[in-house]
Amino acid sequence: MMSLMSATRLIGGVCRAAIRPSVVGAVSARGYRGDAPEPKMIEIPLPPWVEKADEPIDIKRKRLLYESRKRGMLENCILLSLFAKEYLNTMNAAQLLQYDRLINEPSNDWDIYYWATETMPTPEVYQGEVMDLLREFTKNRHHEQRLDAPNLEYLDEEKK
Repeated sequence: MMSLMSATRLIGGVCRAAIRPSVVGAVSARGYRGDAPEPKMIEIPLPPWVEKADEPIDIKRKRLLYESRKRGMLENCILLSLFAKEYLNTMNAAQLLQYDRLINEPSNDWDIYYWATETMPTPEVYQGEVMDLLREFTKNRHHEQRLDAPNLEYLDEEKK
């Protein structure tokens, strides 16, 4: 039989009065599973990405700017919004399409981050000028401070 001290070590050194040696390894509200098997995952299908072919280019740029800022993870929010601020207004229609596909087709934001940081190889479908620009931008060769997404004030400057 496991002692209470051993049970405490197994759950990260946090001593709780309600924890008894008999419940070590059980699923609790904190998520500790011990050697329990992985739970069954329910996959929720996402709608497929569809190119917006009839979208005016100025509307596409604004949509992509918004979508670059509103990501599922902060790292991509910062990275993609700064990238969009730097390059979106100079992209041609083909590059905008590549960027649209890159940020909207993959269902996992971590994939985009890993491709941009070259942690994982980029699938062939996302290879191209835009991915090359993003990879180079991610290297941050000028050592810019990139701790937050840019303010939206620069949008007003473009109108002048």
